[in-house]
Amino acid sequence: MRNKSEFRFHFSNLCILSAVVLGVAGVLVTVFATASRAAPHAGVPVAAKPHRSERADHWLWQNPLPQGNDLRGASFVNANWGTVVGAYGTIARTRDGGRKWTIQTSGTTENLWAVSFSDVIHGTVVGEGGTILRTTDAGAHWVNQPSGTTFQLRGVSFTDVNNGTVVGEGGTILRTTDGGNTWVPQVSGTGNSLFGVSFTDANTGTAVGGTFGESTILRTTDGGNTWVSQSNSGTVFLFDVSFTDTNDGTVVGDQGTIFRTTNGGNTWAPQISGTMKTLYSVSFTDANHGTICGFEFGGTGIILRTTDGGANWVEQTSYSLPQGANSFYAVSFADANTGTIVGDAGIILQTSNGGAQWNSQPSVTFNFLYGVSFTDGKNGTAVGYQNPDGMILRTTDGGTTWSRQSSGLSDPFDGINFFGVHFINATTGTIVGEEGLILRTTDGGNSWVQQVSDTTDWLYGVHFADENHGTAVGFLNGTILTTTDGGQSWVPQPSGTTGLLGVYFTDSNTGTVVGNDGAILKTTDGGQSWVAQNSGTTNQLRAVSFTDANTGTVVGDQGTILRTTDGGQHWAAQASGVSDTLLGASFGDADNGTAVGQLGTILRTTDGGHSWIREESGTNQDLYGISCIDAATRTVVGSYGAIIRTLEPGPTPTPHPTPTPRPHPTPAPRPGAMSN
Repeated sequence: MRNKSEFRFHFSNLCILSAVVLGVAGVLVTVFATASRAAPHAGVPVAAKPHRSERADHWLWQNPLPQGNDLRGASFVNANWGTVVGAYGTIARTRDGGRKWTIQTSGTTENLWAVSFSDVIHGTVVGEGGTILRTTDAGAHWVNQPSGTTFQLRGVSFTDVNNGTVVGEGGTILRTTDGGNTWVPQVSGTGNSLFGVSFTDANTGTAVGGTFGESTILRTTDGGNTWVSQSNSGTVFLFDVSFTDTNDGTVVGDQGTIFRTTNGGNTWAPQISGTMKTLYSVSFTDANHGTICGFEFGGTGIILRTTDGGANWVEQTSYSLPQGANSFYAVSFADANTGTIVGDAGIILQTSNGGAQWNSQPSVTFNFLYGVSFTDGKNGTAVGYQNPDGMILRTTDGGTTWSRQSSGLSDPFDGINFFGVHFINATTGTIVGEEGLILRTTDGGNSWVQQVSDTTDWLYGVHFADENHGTAVGFLNGTILTTTDGGQSWVPQPSGTTGLLGVYFTDSNTGTVVGNDGAILKTTDGGQSWVAQNSGTTNQLRAVSFTDANTGTVVGDQGTILRTTDGGQHWAAQASGVSDTLLGASFGDADNGTAVGQLGTILRTTDGGHSWIREESGTNQDLYGISCIDAATRTVVGSYGAIIRTLEPGPTPTPHPTPTPRPHPTPAPRPGAMSN
């Protein structure tokens, strides 16, 4: 049997993907790219219809707050007004220094990498697929501007309303002198990717980038009509640059690299950072005061501060974040004291005293959440990973607030994974997890009691028909455990298979389990005997939901959805319209159900699965579990602590085209499920 750390890799590889891509293997930044989108040639006037900032979708973030998509760029024009951007077209805006954030409609699901505001109302955002977005009303509307390229655009700098420069993959440099109505390509003289750009006036600017073994610094003093390569001793990717005037500038990059110039880049001198971590963003407000942020592959983020132009860099550690997300990707200071750092899963850190103290937005966890169970509109429990005691979150107000509960267990070396949870009423529930863990509460989770499972299998699913009769299933050995006394005793039952992931019982006798290779097993005698059913597929099946003894739905790999109306004697494939792996399913009644899966997939049916419509989830985080109370009240949990909730049916969903698959590792539905 494999050890815990090997199994944890199956889900932690998603947690650290950002660090892999953005760190020492900087050239792999395209992992986040969506398929290229054709754009008009540069010079074509913009005629795109603006998008209103009020989002039409009805899924709302409950954790992290204000939202949980990775944030890659930040721009503050003063202590109060700022904009942050990131994955899945995320744009969020504050006008009170970050006390309140408004999520704005960008009109795209492309990952956005950088943002530059020249004043409170005029701003430009750039991202993948050659995306350029422009606002002239503080983000109330964002307009797509033709860039003439499908390359990733990684950096943007505007010095005034009209004059701006964008840089990106393959040495791409684009220039506008009319606020982006037209973008004109410039000759960079390099094929290396460019990641950062900083202009101090309409004519004077510096762009940085690189490739393996080479750091690239380019300089212009004529608005980009000519770009000149500047000599430097770097051999790593450079990711960002900040100039405060035409002479004084700093660039940062891989392996703790910092270079400084005081003569416009005629010479670049290395500075001592004191770290080998990837330094990803830098912001200076004057020649002396500057802040750098970054991350370490598989490790923690870093914040460095100088008050003497970089002669000395001091690490700042006066911040506290929940486990699970530690990478910092962008920093923006409005003045010497007031700054913002953003990163993984919507991290927002803010300071008003030059970093002596950094305060974070409210979040209870950034760790993966795998299961969720609601018994009514208010009472619910979500479970996942946490070191050392496993993650148990509880709400009694419909998710307005989530509070941690103690499992009473501890594994300070590896932490603990909880995968499945089911509550039969507001007070009585069961959790299952790694190495045969089973916990039971009868007081709403105020106390949890460990039960004896007599197995070391990894238990992924649990379901109770009533307070006494329950079943848990495991992946490694195809374990099926049943109890008739609320878990005081658990009895193993032969399944004849391996790799079981989902379980559902409609009464104490009638239940279904699903798993590897299209396996569906049915019992009508409380599990004393299990009969294999013909699923018609060899795809891995991840979750099952029944509304009565006859009517049920199963979901799994490759967008698989199966439906039965005769207790599983026949399973019919339903058209999901997606190829993404579906990881969870829940029905409020026979007609109304929801399936969730990787890359933020949410599918909804209102006719028993005759048609499935894709809903806009607002995220590309993998979604693992869902609990439907009725057609309107649904809660979903997923990676990086994602919890999203809808209380209203909202407008009738419109058909959504199947997205072009993005390069992305195939995730396990829960840790270990990819192993056979």
